[in-house]
Amino acid sequence: MYMLRFFRQMPHPFKTGTLRRTLVFYLLIACLFPPVLFSVYTYSSLHSILSNKIRTGIYASLKQEATGLENLLSNLDFVSKQFALDGLTAEKVSEYLNTESVTEKAEMMKDIEASLNIVNFTNPNLGLTVYYSPGQQNPILFTNLAVSGAFGVDHLPAFVRYNGADYFGPHRTQYKNSTNIVFSSMRELKTDRVDSAYIYLESNYNLFRKIMNSEWYGMKVSHYLINEQGQAIFADTGIPPFDPRQLRWEMAVSESKLFKSHYLFGYESAQGWKLVTAVDQSIFNHEINAWFQRIGLLFVGSSALAIFIAMLIWRKVYGSLRKVNKEIVKMTGDREAPVSYTQIEEFDQLLGNFQVMKTTVNELIHEVGRNERMKSQLETEKLLSQINPHFLHNTLNTVQWLARSNGQEDIDRIVTLLVQVLHYNMGKPGLIVTVRDEIEALQKYIELQSIRYEGELDFRIDVDPRTNHIPIPRFLLQPLVENAIYHGKNEDHGVIRITIRQTEQAKMRVEVVDNGPGMDESTLARLLGAGDGTPVLGGMGIGLNYVRRLLDRYYGNGDLLRISSAPGQGTVLSVEIPAAIEDGRMGYH
Repeated sequence: MYMLRFFRQMPHPFKTGTLRRTLVFYLLIACLFPPVLFSVYTYSSLHSILSNKIRTGIYASLKQEATGLENLLSNLDFVSKQFALDGLTAEKVSEYLNTESVTEKAEMMKDIEASLNIVNFTNPNLGLTVYYSPGQQNPILFTNLAVSGAFGVDHLPAFVRYNGADYFGPHRTQYKNSTNIVFSSMRELKTDRVDSAYIYLESNYNLFRKIMNSEWYGMKVSHYLINEQGQAIFADTGIPPFDPRQLRWEMAVSESKLFKSHYLFGYESAQGWKLVTAVDQSIFNHEINAWFQRIGLLFVGSSALAIFIAMLIWRKVYGSLRKVNKEIVKMTGDREAPVSYTQIEEFDQLLGNFQVMKTTVNELIHEVGRNERMKSQLETEKLLSQINPHFLHNTLNTVQWLARSNGQEDIDRIVTLLVQVLHYNMGKPGLIVTVRDEIEALQKYIELQSIRYEGELDFRIDVDPRTNHIPIPRFLLQPLVENAIYHGKNEDHGVIRITIRQTEQAKMRVEVVDNGPGMDESTLARLLGAGDGTPVLGGMGIGLNYVRRLLDRYYGNGDLLRISSAPGQGTVLSVEIPAAIEDGRMGYH
């Protein structure tokens, strides 16, 4: 997401005259020129090398397949001669055909079948073996495996006549329980009978597929066999790529060797047959095309690398410019934060000059702030000194002396308390005191008010001992209690609770709760408006607005004072302030 926003904020990448366009253009030339030159130089030679390599591999695999097929036919030739021309088995078959004795035929049958089994066991490349006499009532004389009911050679595709035997294939085996493709041979037996007898042999059921296998080539190929009459047969399963009747041997040995989008490769066997392999043009050129794809990927990679490097360079330059702009914008919100450098000398020099300017501006702003706070302090002290302390103290001392002289102890006590309260409120040199000091002064004020109301009010103070040494502004609690006295008196018996607690968030909460008649919203508005021209509802004439100004000056927020009240439900005044005053604000008192 960050990178996406980064590129969106950047200017148009290929706008005329931009630095980025220039970088991309020259880097593309630098990155693409070497691969283009290399491709042009190596194309002709590399194409010839790859083409010859593929052709050589195909010819080698073709010869290997043809050799396997020649060996298959030679093996059938050897075994058929062994069964038909010489050997004990051929003699026993001839005697079997000439004898009429049932007992002798049974003995000969056992010997012939045993011979068949031995030969098949010692020759794993041999499949179905059948002694066959078409002129007999039962033409199947002997067999090592069960044959199909339609056994015969008239429907088999002729392949070649070689060394006195006829060869057929490829065709489906005549073994009853198989559908494999095989080659077969048939040779006539030496016998003096009028009815001819033949030995029919098939290759092993899986041998032909092992010989004709595309895995020899490492690619998909199609096989065609051409018999001695020049007829082509498709030697694979499935659909041939083109009709075998269209194939001629001359096509495989011509110079072009390309027929119906297939390259043709041929092998002519000394046995009289030919093998042709057809390779699809796209498959033949696969390795060459792969080389072109790699060259294309090289071009794409080089282009991407050039653009990437250009973007990195541009990002470095643009990022530095953006950081300079960010520092300028950030000054409006976070003036105190130091400048972040780019680690690029030219831009860092510019940012260093900006840091000097920023420091100067901050110093001026701090100076203005100090002047404003001093002005606020003078206004507060002016408010506190509206009554002449010297005159008031001298007058009260005179009254106190007269009371004592005349034995008026009650008046003496009242005046003493009043002097102590006034001395705390107007005579102390500083505006920051501890909670303990504020509570002691508040107790004198409460005692003075208790004398006035003669038991109508009950004051209950509950202070958390952990808060005794917490600093607070002087004269913060008395206006809160004064409000509760004047606006929270109950006709029956008023109770005012003053609670101070330390919270878990390193703060202190002050609550003044009364059980008086409560106030509506208009009364609350007039109460909080004291000090801005709205008449104060009794008391010493300072009101809750003084409390809000103290909170604003020492804690930065006058809204820390909260009032909750409703008619008939009493009033709750609460202040939640930090347990410590910032050092920058402590000095102005």
